[in-house]
Amino acid sequence: MRRAFTHIMLLGFGFAYVYPFLWAVGSSLKSPIDFLDTGLGLKPTTFMWDNYVKAWEQASFGTYFLNTLIISVATVACVLLLTAMAGFALARHTFPGKKALIGVVLATFLLPHGYTIIPVFDIVKALGLLDTLWSVILVQVGGGLVFGTFMFMAYFQTMPRELEEAARVDGAGYNTLFFRVILPLSRPMAATLGLFTFISSWNNFFLPLVFTLGKPELRTLGVGLYAFTSQTSTNWTLLCAGAIISLAPIVVVFVVAQRYVVDAIAGAVKA
Repeated sequence: MRRAFTHIMLLGFGFAYVYPFLWAVGSSLKSPIDFLDTGLGLKPTTFMWDNYVKAWEQASFGTYFLNTLIISVATVACVLLLTAMAGFALARHTFPGKKALIGVVLATFLLPHGYTIIPVFDIVKALGLLDTLWSVILVQVGGGLVFGTFMFMAYFQTMPRELEEAARVDGAGYNTLFFRVILPLSRPMAATLGLFTFISSWNNFFLPLVFTLGKPELRTLGVGLYAFTSQTSTNWTLLCAGAIISLAPIVVVFVVAQRYVVDAIAGAVKA
C-alpha cells in the first residue's frame, strides 16, 4: 500500500509538471473561439493544424529559426572547445595563483546578468558588433565559460593519469594528447554540457533581445514569439503553436544526446 501510494503521488506530481506543456500542445490546435471556450481543457473541439503554418509564415519563423540555429550551434562549439581546454589545464597543472584564479572565476559565476549587461553592451558596441549575430554568440559563450570549465575540470580529475603517461611514452605531444586522447574520452561530458548549453542558448530571450534590438530580422525564436502579442490583444493559439515549434528541436537534441548524458551522470556517481 505504501508503494502504491508513493507511485500515485509521483504520477500526480508528474502530471502537474507536464500539464502546461500538454495544454500548450492542445491550445496550439484550437481555434481562437475554442481556446476561450475550453479554458484549461486539453482536447480541441476541432483540430486546426494550419495554426502551425500560420505561425511559421506570419511571424517570419523561418528566419528566426535559422538565426537561433546558427547562434546555438556556434555557442555550443565555442563553449565546448574553450571550456575543455581550460578545464584540462586546471585539472592537470599546478601553477602559482591557481586557487586564487579559481576563486575569482567562481565569483563571476554568481553575478546576475542584470549587473553586467551595461558594461558588456558597451564592449560589444565598441567592437562594432552590435546588431549582429556575433554579438549574441560571443556574449553567450562568455556566460557559459565558467560553468563549463568547472564541469570539465571535475571530469578530467577523475581520469587516470596513466592514460597521459602512456600517450607521452608513445611520443604524443601536448596537443596530440589533448585532441586525440583526452577529448575523445570526455565525450559523455561534452554531450552533457553541449545539451545544457544548447538548451540555454536556444531558449535565451534577454541577450538576443538586447543585442539585436536595432535589426528585427536578426531576432531569435524566443524574441520572435512577441510577434503574436500587441498592446490590445494576443493571438494565443498561434503563440502556443510558435512555442511548440521552438521546443521541437530541443526535444530532438535531447533524444539524441540522452545516452551520453546518462553515461556522464553514471560516471560521476561512480567517481
